[in-house]
Amino acid sequence: MQLRCFQVALNKIFTKHPVHAKTKCCCGQSRQTHQTIPGVDCGSPGDYVRLSFETRPELLVQLFTKEWNLELPKLLITVQGGKANFELQPKLKKEIRKGLLKAAKTTGAWIFTGGTNTGVTKQVGDALLLEGQQRTGRVVSIGIAPWGIVERNHELLGHNREVPCHSISSPRSKLAVLNNRHAYFLLVDNGTQAKYGAELILRRKLEKFISNLKLHPCKLIVALLTPVVCLVIEGGTNTIRAVLEYVTDTPPVPVVVCDGSGRAADLIAFVHKYTSDSDEQSILESTREYLIATIQKTFEVVPEQAEKLYQELLQCTRNKNLITVFRIQEKPEGEAQELDQTILTALFKSQHLSPPEQLSLALTWNRVDIARSEIFVYGQEWPLGALDEAMMQALEHDRIDFVKLLLENGVSMKKFLTIPRLEELYNTKHGPANTLGLCTFCCRSYYTRRKFRPIYAKVMNSYANAHRKSSTYQRYAGANSLSLVTGLMPFTTEMALFEFPFNELLIWAVLTKRQQMALLMWTHGEEALAKSLVACKLYKAMAHEAAEDDLDTEIYEELRSYAKEFESKGLKLLDFSYRTDGEKAQRLLTCELHSWSNQSCLSLAVAANHRALLAHPCSQVILADLWMGGLRTRKNTNFKVILGLVLPYYIKHLDFKSKEELQQMPQTEEEHLENQNLDNDDSDRSHPDAEGAMGIATTMNK
Repeated sequence: MQLRCFQVALNKIFTKHPVHAKTKCCCGQSRQTHQTIPGVDCGSPGDYVRLSFETRPELLVQLFTKEWNLELPKLLITVQGGKANFELQPKLKKEIRKGLLKAAKTTGAWIFTGGTNTGVTKQVGDALLLEGQQRTGRVVSIGIAPWGIVERNHELLGHNREVPCHSISSPRSKLAVLNNRHAYFLLVDNGTQAKYGAELILRRKLEKFISNLKLHPCKLIVALLTPVVCLVIEGGTNTIRAVLEYVTDTPPVPVVVCDGSGRAADLIAFVHKYTSDSDEQSILESTREYLIATIQKTFEVVPEQAEKLYQELLQCTRNKNLITVFRIQEKPEGEAQELDQTILTALFKSQHLSPPEQLSLALTWNRVDIARSEIFVYGQEWPLGALDEAMMQALEHDRIDFVKLLLENGVSMKKFLTIPRLEELYNTKHGPANTLGLCTFCCRSYYTRRKFRPIYAKVMNSYANAHRKSSTYQRYAGANSLSLVTGLMPFTTEMALFEFPFNELLIWAVLTKRQQMALLMWTHGEEALAKSLVACKLYKAMAHEAAEDDLDTEIYEELRSYAKEFESKGLKLLDFSYRTDGEKAQRLLTCELHSWSNQSCLSLAVAANHRALLAHPCSQVILADLWMGGLRTRKNTNFKVILGLVLPYYIKHLDFKSKEELQQMPQTEEEHLENQNLDNDDSDRSHPDAEGAMGIATTMNK
């Protein structure tokens, strides 16, 4: 592993030297070399910065985001524990590794540690080693260590340097090496050598500053600040004082304690367990002497110090809701809560968040399991429309599981999906990348164009004048007037803007290459067979365009595979319907689909070139029926027709369909249009005043 220096930033002279007061700081290096941040490539492993303990935290956040190109965290996990090496129980070690990584990866969290290859930081480094083997993206792990404790720190001086990171420290040395599994290091200098503590003030200031940052970049349901949680593994006397500082801070920081990891963690867990009982005072009084003796033995301190630590333990556990104890032995395998769930639920429990705030956090972290178990609980009531913004964020960020959860909990897509929301979905920059260039406002749907607005207003005003006195109109419209001409729709009414909202969302998902979202929209709503054929056709057309534009072969193959998946879905659905009820399956293929330009599933299959569906027995029966016309399709029908042509008197023996059966027969497109024109002519003769309205409707159709 190589370490790359990004900045050596001692922004103040710590001790004025009589000779070098103006040109050098106490470390002996030139003051000028400590004042620049070189513009070098970012993202390499082991980037580090040497800085003063008085460096302002906003400068560090700027370093993280501008120089190291890190996204701001959606959760900050600060790990506290012992500096000396220790061993964990194998089962607990496995749970901590797995849970810490899962919490960081799924939520986009940062992990703060001590940075050196000792104690609890080494345990976190082992977890990061496991993460590196999985090759699923690097966790942002930032080690904050004292400059004076780092072994061979003179090798790290200079600009744009790459130096090897030593993983083993020298025997009997009071110094420590950096843990080479971390991605970034802050090396804090206060002029001391071989002493811990230089980093404590800066680390706490940085944590405090990050906790006051708004969550980014998601547009949240409720504006929230970045949550911070402290994870305690083992630890000494300083760990107890750190926990006390966290729980008594303003605002307080929730703490998760790993019971069974040793020393400070076990003592905090023990006291917390007994202060949770109703008769806590008597229990603690009876164990007071035992606890003080245990503290004295564990930390090798004098009785006076043990008494003081005992009082600090009591103060830590006074606010029980701020401390959550993680135990692996409480429940059987498969039922126990994992560490990542414990960390996230501790935040909910400690901060007393409202349900919308909790849902906002769960969406930001993309943790549907937390939302299902902690937010959407039995008896939880949501105000009307409260979940609509959550649905919008779930759709934009392609959170499939959250969309499912919100649908299960009563979100109505008919009330949710409006024209501005659909347009916003087409223009969103979130979610997977697509090749259509739909992320700008240059691509606008027909119903948002200026030409559409006066036409829409005319038609709707004529409709309103005709039905203004009806109770239905009064219930839906009330005193509101349509305002699409000015760009504002009356979305507060109960009037549904889309009769089939899942159709619109399916098309959006297909055009933006969100295959799993498209499959979810296919499973909801009506006309599943038609939707599968439309999706198949769109994907094939997109694949053709990708090939024409000489895009990557992978894009073409991806789109073709998506089309084949919908082909398979449609064919399986038709086959199931045909085996269940053949007549209904035939009507399913031939019925007119008003929401799909009056097409039928059979015509959509032809447009999509779905040969397997056209070759299905259900489709073949329909095609044979169309070919035979009024003749009954029975055995040897073709032979009987030929015989009737040769012997005309035999025609009377042919079986023809009844009038009712002829009316139920599928029609070709030409026959359908001819009958439709006849119906329109009859309607014009009966209602001559409707000619103006028909002209408007024709204009809209064009």
